[in-house]
Amino acid sequence: MTDWAKQSSRRELLRMLCVLGAGAGLVGEASAAESTERRIVGTESKSAASAVKNRAERVVRELDLGDRGYVVVGDFPVSTEPSIQARPGVRYVETETEFSVLGHEVEGQSSVERVDVERQVTPWGVDRIGADTVHDEGVTGKETHVAIIDTGIDSDHPDLKANLGEGYATVPCDDGCRRDWDDDHSHGTHCAGIAGAVSNSGGVVGVCPDTTLHGVKVISASGSGSASSIADGLVWVADQGYDVASLSLGSTSSSEIIHDAVKYATDKGVVVVAAAGNEEPDEKSVHYPAAYPEAIAVGATDDDDDLADFSLTGDAVEIVAPGVRIPSTVIDGDYKYYSGTSMATPHVTGAVATLKAAGYSADEIRGRLASTTEDLGMDDDEQGNGLLNVDAAVGEGSDGGDDGDTGDGFAVSTGGATDVEKTSATITGSLDSLGEQSAATVGFEYWDVDDEDGTKETVDVGERSETGAFETTLDGLSSDTTYAFVAFAVAGGERVTGRQTDFTTGANPTDLFSIETGEPEDVEEDEADLVGYVTSVDGRVEEVVTVFDCWEKGDKSGTLRRVEAGDTDDPDDFDEEVEDLEPDTTYVYVAVGISDDVEVRGEPVEFETQGCDD
Repeated sequence: MTDWAKQSSRRELLRMLCVLGAGAGLVGEASAAESTERRIVGTESKSAASAVKNRAERVVRELDLGDRGYVVVGDFPVSTEPSIQARPGVRYVETETEFSVLGHEVEGQSSVERVDVERQVTPWGVDRIGADTVHDEGVTGKETHVAIIDTGIDSDHPDLKANLGEGYATVPCDDGCRRDWDDDHSHGTHCAGIAGAVSNSGGVVGVCPDTTLHGVKVISASGSGSASSIADGLVWVADQGYDVASLSLGSTSSSEIIHDAVKYATDKGVVVVAAAGNEEPDEKSVHYPAAYPEAIAVGATDDDDDLADFSLTGDAVEIVAPGVRIPSTVIDGDYKYYSGTSMATPHVTGAVATLKAAGYSADEIRGRLASTTEDLGMDDDEQGNGLLNVDAAVGEGSDGGDDGDTGDGFAVSTGGATDVEKTSATITGSLDSLGEQSAATVGFEYWDVDDEDGTKETVDVGERSETGAFETTLDGLSSDTTYAFVAFAVAGGERVTGRQTDFTTGANPTDLFSIETGEPEDVEEDEADLVGYVTSVDGRVEEVVTVFDCWEKGDKSGTLRRVEAGDTDDPDDFDEEVEDLEPDTTYVYVAVGISDDVEVRGEPVEFETQGCDD
């Protein structure tokens, strides 16, 4: 049959259907044979989550984040995604992101020969940060709880098993597993030993040797795991009320579900410590979740106090710790050298537990760590506040770091930024010591880094007669803007300030690219050519995928379809033909652009297909 004959026969069939009052309609739900894709859907409420679950072919996991909402992870028919995204109460829809461990065995080291299992060795990192001095003073982390969110922990290791508490697993353990959270890789066991190996007669000793370690297995034997698996583990840790979560893992891609879990954990008082990442250092390239403002991002140093050649740099780096050739525990009761920001991270994790045991609150610990670091003379984006100093953090005062101290002990430190949104953020600080003062007025200065003179503002938080954390929420900020801030304290004519810290507000989707819906062309009784325009693209956007959402007016939920049009990295027009429309029917369509799960929609445009007699 010729193309002309095919088209003629099709039109005759459509006219017959018009006469009979029947029609094919738009397909709204997936057929039984339709393919599915894994999606993560964040919702505002339990009812919205229930509605989303009803659209899934299979629900993999659900997370209850309290006031922050709910998350459903499942396999959804491809055709249902547009209607899920458009549903009221849906905060985001994203794909799974893969995260990997950020430490590796030192080449050529089958075992740490210099670790004599018959005689305990103090690793150089524990010594360099002054943790062994704190041990001698009796501060060893009793009644604290450390969660190692990683590949698991060897439950039978002689240097760990006395400190092990309850564990949790979101992925299976493949080999040699006594517990479901056991380690089949070694990375998690190595991190656990750095943070909390037992002080005994052999092996190594950890930063916090009397803490309780909790193995949370979210990474498989391959060394990688999914965002939803990791988020599940972190939410479990928060619900147990543990003191600190150690995340020696990362990804170059942000993940909404991971950020949700980090914020949920910090809301519940968990201090979240994460590895900055291992690659050729590149400014502002810190991996996630370390890049989130709620987490303490940790870089790595070597035994010469130089920055490790793999340690990523950027404004998010908050502190550095030993991370090169670190001896610690591995599976099968062995010991090996590993390197990575993964190894630096549990040094800080152990320090957090030590401070908790010394009586500091979760709100105070972050500022205390920042204000007592040792300045190594590096740039701020390399060392953050400086090198971890557990002895100084636990004791009185500090002889290192960039935060404010008048010399008589009057000191304040700048913390981090939390709950950073498009136009608001909460900034934190800590009054670390009053020195000879009886009280001090504390607050913050903040400004747009591109216009300090024109935008600097001062916020007084109030008077404090005791040391401790303080915070304030900034509103009315500009989206997609980097702000700097410092904490200050004033008393008796003296003024001290903390180290400058930065945060960047979220971008409105239209800050990144913009989309317009055009007028349709070649509208016939069963088809039309839909038209859209990418009118601007920010240089940070690598690619904009263009699609159209089209539905029959008055029946969006039952007839919505998404039509793919292409992709572009520059302003451009795009079009795509939509077929199988009903004659003499009004349709609505919207041009849509998508980049890294950011979706920008144009204004809806209506058109009417030709009637049977047109």
